[in-house]
Amino acid sequence: MDLDTIKDTLASYAYELSFSDLEISTIHQVKRTIIDSIGCLIGGFYSDTATIARKIAPSVINSPATRILGTNNNSSLDMAAFANAVALRYLDFNDSFFSPGGGHPSDMIPASLAAGDYQNSSGREIILSIALAYQVFCSVSDIAPIFGSKQWDQGLCVGMGASLASGKLLGLSKEELGHSLSISIVPNLPLMATRSGELSMWKGCATAYATKAGVFAAMLAKEGMEGPYEPFEGKNGLWEKANIDFIDPKVLEKQFIPFGITRTDFKFFPSQILTQAPTGLALELGEKLNVNDIKSIRIETYASCVSTPESHPEKWNPKTRESADHSIPFMVASALLYGEIGVNSFTRERIASEQIRSIISKLTIIENPSYTEKHPGQSNCKMQIELNDGQTSTSETSYPKGHSKNPLSDTELTDKFLNLTATVIKQEQAQKILSLIWEMETTKNLTELFDTLVI
Repeated sequence: MDLDTIKDTLASYAYELSFSDLEISTIHQVKRTIIDSIGCLIGGFYSDTATIARKIAPSVINSPATRILGTNNNSSLDMAAFANAVALRYLDFNDSFFSPGGGHPSDMIPASLAAGDYQNSSGREIILSIALAYQVFCSVSDIAPIFGSKQWDQGLCVGMGASLASGKLLGLSKEELGHSLSISIVPNLPLMATRSGELSMWKGCATAYATKAGVFAAMLAKEGMEGPYEPFEGKNGLWEKANIDFIDPKVLEKQFIPFGITRTDFKFFPSQILTQAPTGLALELGEKLNVNDIKSIRIETYASCVSTPESHPEKWNPKTRESADHSIPFMVASALLYGEIGVNSFTRERIASEQIRSIISKLTIIENPSYTEKHPGQSNCKMQIELNDGQTSTSETSYPKGHSKNPLSDTELTDKFLNLTATVIKQEQAQKILSLIWEMETTKNLTELFDTLVI
């Protein structure tokens, strides 16, 4: 049989990676990311999508089984990973990665938690598995910009990372890891319809489904299932379908340094990563003016952020929460009108607000070509607000709060976690969760953390 060099490079890397390969800064960033992700999971626990997933998951209780987080209920590894990832993803508050593909790599973390719980894995093994998942997601995103663009949805990379991360914890051989990776890809090509037009509930579930598929692929490979031998480079493989020429595996290997998880962004607002900079600028400028005095709002930014009422009507007149948290016009108008943005900024009343629509009507977004050239290394945005009396106020940023080059401090991350969990669990419980995660590399298994997470 022919060799698929990309598949074999990723499978070999996954098999050989050990905890001793992780730098202290990488270990610390993994723990920070777990804290951010668990905070998002608790914050999204009672959402409609998470409730639906938890309703279905316990009906699948076959061996192997693992915990549905926030509960004492068990489900199969793949269904538990799905239910947990849906809750994590709902608020659109978890991390992001762009280079030039990308998405939300922390959606893979429930795969490691599910497999790790079943295997009674140590904290070190969990940390290693998560770091591996990010290596896969980020490196493939680096070399294949089709993901997260107009070709395929980001779930393709999520499934890859989840399959190898969970497969490593399940003790798969190098060959089995290759089959797991292949099975995660070939039957699971997600369409960008998920993130096109008016966004539905599925927007927050699509990558959870990919995580589920990745875990299921690892389960199949563990039992001896073989996947297609050339998922990337073979005839009718991923590269051919995506119109990608052959990629030298050495190019892929170069992306493993530095560790991908150290290059991710955390979010300061519960909304799409593209909205972070303009939302922050709107809050800054809004402190100095009366919203009723605004004549016009002009935003200069990079191409990915640019839209008009004609090109993306759902962003200029959103009707769902999922569309609103992906809308720069809505986020900017809401920030200016209310002076704050939080998880409660997407009520039906706010989404339908005529006051917000009035502010949106004064807004234009244009591309600054120099900003486009500098993205994704920089997330440049410049906002100018003109008042009815002719006065103007301007502010700009290259690295909005949460960007990897303007990161949340550990204290700010803790505050985010406590704010997300405040209405769901008691502070004492939240503090214990934080303590267990910060000390994860010393723990024997996930049992105490999962018990503490019960809501």
